[in-house]
Amino acid sequence: MTTLRFITSALALAFITVPAHAELPQGARTLIEAAIATGDPVKVDAVLAVARTSFPDDSAEIDALESGWKLAKAEMDAAKEAERVANIEQAGLFDLWTGEGELGGFQSAGNTESVGVTASLKLKREGLEWSHRLTGRADYQRQNGQTSREQFLFAYEPRWKFDDRMFIYGLAQYESDRIQGFSGRYAVSGGLGYKVLDSDTVSLSLKAGPAYRITEYTDGRTEKQIAGLAGLDFDWQIFERLSFTQDASALAETGGEAQLIVDGSNTSLTFVSGLDFQVSDRLRSRFSYQIDYDSNPPVGKVSTDALARATLIYGF
Repeated sequence: MTTLRFITSALALAFITVPAHAELPQGARTLIEAAIATGDPVKVDAVLAVARTSFPDDSAEIDALESGWKLAKAEMDAAKEAERVANIEQAGLFDLWTGEGELGGFQSAGNTESVGVTASLKLKREGLEWSHRLTGRADYQRQNGQTSREQFLFAYEPRWKFDDRMFIYGLAQYESDRIQGFSGRYAVSGGLGYKVLDSDTVSLSLKAGPAYRITEYTDGRTEKQIAGLAGLDFDWQIFERLSFTQDASALAETGGEAQLIVDGSNTSLTFVSGLDFQVSDRLRSRFSYQIDYDSNPPVGKVSTDALARATLIYGF
C-alpha cells in the first residue's frame, strides 16, 4: 500500500504541473512511470536523462514528472523517518536488538599449532542517540585427551552520538587466553569516536581514550595499569555479495600501581581481517585472520599469536 500511495502521489503531482501543450509520447511516459514505480533514484535519474536527450522539445513535461517524483519521495521518506522514530521511542528494553551467531573452525600458528572450534555471538541495539554492542567469543580445542586451547572474550560497548559522525563510547571487556599467558584480563575504557567514512559501500570509524587494565598472568603475576586505547573499524562492500572488514585495537600501558607491576609497560595489539561472502539474506561465510601481539609476554611465550578462522555466520 505504501508503494501504491507513493506512485499515485508522484503521478498526481506531475499531472498537476504538466503544461497543457505537453506532447511527450505515451511510450516515453510509460517508461518514466515504470522507473518511478521502482522507487529507485538511480533508475529514475537514468530514464529521465534518456528521455530529455530523446525528446528535448518535451522537457517541460519531463521536468513536471521529475518534480512530482521528488516531492512524493520526500513525503514518503519523511513518513518513514517519523515511523522509525516512533518505533524506537515506544520500544522496550529487549526490543530492537539484532545480532549474528558465528560457528566454525580455526587453525592457529605461533604459540600453538592446532585445529579447533570457534563460536561467537554479537548483539546490537540502535536507538536515537544511544547504541549498545555486546560481543562474546570462545575458541576451544582438546588434543590427545587434554584441553589445549581455551580462549574467551566478552565485551560490552555503549555509545552516545553527538551527531551522525561523532560519538562517546564506553567499554568493559574480559579476556582469557592461557596460550598467550594470561588467565584473566579486565579492561575498562571511555573516550571519543568519529565516523570518518559512512556510505552504503564503505565505512570507517576511529575511537580513542584512556583505559584501565588488570592482567592476571598464568605465572602468578598480577598487573594493574593505566593505559591508552585506540580502535579502528573498517567495512568495505566490494561487490554485491562480497565484503571486507578490518578491525584493529591497540592498548598501551603507561604506568600503574608499582607494588603490583613486575615489568614497566606493555602494549597489546589486535588485528582482525575478514572476507565475507553473502550466501543468502541471513547466511554468509567468512574467512578471517587474527593477529595478537603482546610486547611483554610471560617467560616461555612468544609475542605474536596468529589465528585463521573459517566460519558460517547467521544473522537475526
